[in-house]
Amino acid sequence: MNLNCQNILKMTEAQLRYKSDVSLQEATPQELHEALSQAVMMSISENWTKSKRSRIQGRKAHYFSAEYLIGRLVYSNLYNLGILDELKKTFLEVGVDLACMEDIEDAALGNGGLGRLAACFLDSAATCNLPLSGYGLRYRFGLFKQKFDDNGSQKETADDWTKFGDPWSYRRYNHTVKIRFPDHTVLAVPYDVPIIGYETSNIGTLRLWQCEAEEELDFDAFNAQDYQRALDAKNKAEDITRVLYPNDSTWEGKRLRVKQQYVLSSAALQDIIRTYKESHGADLSRLADFTAIQLNDTHPAISIPELIRLLMAEGMNFDQSFAIAQRTFSYTNHTVMGEALEKWNMDLLRTVVPEICDILVRIDNKLKSEHPNLFIIRDNTAHMANLSVYVSSYVNGVAEIHSQILKDSLFRDWYQVYPERFQNKTNGVTPRRWMGLCNPELTQMIKYRVGGDFLTNLDKLENLKPMIDDDMVRQFNQIKHAKKEQLAAVVEKREE
Repeated sequence: MNLNCQNILKMTEAQLRYKSDVSLQEATPQELHEALSQAVMMSISENWTKSKRSRIQGRKAHYFSAEYLIGRLVYSNLYNLGILDELKKTFLEVGVDLACMEDIEDAALGNGGLGRLAACFLDSAATCNLPLSGYGLRYRFGLFKQKFDDNGSQKETADDWTKFGDPWSYRRYNHTVKIRFPDHTVLAVPYDVPIIGYETSNIGTLRLWQCEAEEELDFDAFNAQDYQRALDAKNKAEDITRVLYPNDSTWEGKRLRVKQQYVLSSAALQDIIRTYKESHGADLSRLADFTAIQLNDTHPAISIPELIRLLMAEGMNFDQSFAIAQRTFSYTNHTVMGEALEKWNMDLLRTVVPEICDILVRIDNKLKSEHPNLFIIRDNTAHMANLSVYVSSYVNGVAEIHSQILKDSLFRDWYQVYPERFQNKTNGVTPRRWMGLCNPELTQMIKYRVGGDFLTNLDKLENLKPMIDDDMVRQFNQIKHAKKEQLAAVVEKREE
């Protein structure tokens, strides 16, 4: 993708004048970040649209995850676009150091390895030109920010990651869907984040759902000066996507967790069915021929009965819907501790998603008629990991030893019945961010040693000789000297 850095500079300056009434040199890191990000987003919009349209007719994969630990996007996006170094130089020439954007908040959409895995999969798929899109939730606040008081004790505060805006996403209100619960209906509004491939014009999409009320203000209650009731619907809807992993130590906390998972699942599936119909017509019997869904752990496992429910609402019977769901889903397991596997009390589930409970019972009955020793529901409790193994095509762990434990221990009974489903996918991280971006000097040295760019083909590392020679040291010193010159230029600009 060929982008003109001078044009991006001009657009950034125009954005700053328009939105913040400041110059490039006067802008805060947050103002500069928003303006630069918007300029880049405008520059890639045509390629983003082309990438989406190129996938309309073919088979597509979708990643369902409660977390996406995408971090600070500005540097990784500029790096993948191949313009980071040139853009740094362009801005330095006018006295602006892009290193100031180290102060920008990370997107608080994930907390750990599960979320980082999801982010890396999307990056790799975009780089490899694979038709993979992600679905998740757009949390208003992250898990928490950690501070320490005068006594050295931890204090948790809200992680308000969008207080300066969210320039790397677009609100797509035209694709809003409704999610119905027994006590209220909410709107799931999508925000699209571009996933930029490395050395390719391909751009993937991460679609994040934010919950909003159908009517934000009860005007009659407000006029009656009952201000709390006037905003009940708004608060009740927004609570669903307000915080990543809300405390679920109480009955109401657990209900909120279920609502989160159901919103992610139902909104994403409604979106997938909509786009399928636009491309292939109203006959959903071929949905699995064009759609693959990977469940990243069991947070989105409620997607399984929800897809069956949606297909039955379209006129299919239960057996047809079940067969399509089984072909559509695959499941990634993240824990081997039985006590950590997700389980839900059926009485609690019925207060939130009663139709889903009816389908879970039917799935459990079908399973027991085939394999009496296996179960989805036991002791009035739905076991979501068992559900994910049963109604899926493939099951994998995230390391070879992990996947073996699934077969030998955790899902031993299931493996004996469905051995062909169990696979391994060893966890990894994208070398673009964690090598190319984080350590450019080492990256250049390795490129020199292996004779080319290894960031899209790690097999080239087999050519890396485990030694340091004079040429390698000389190249490292040249890079170090160039870095010193760049730093001196920054200092000189600042002094002026």
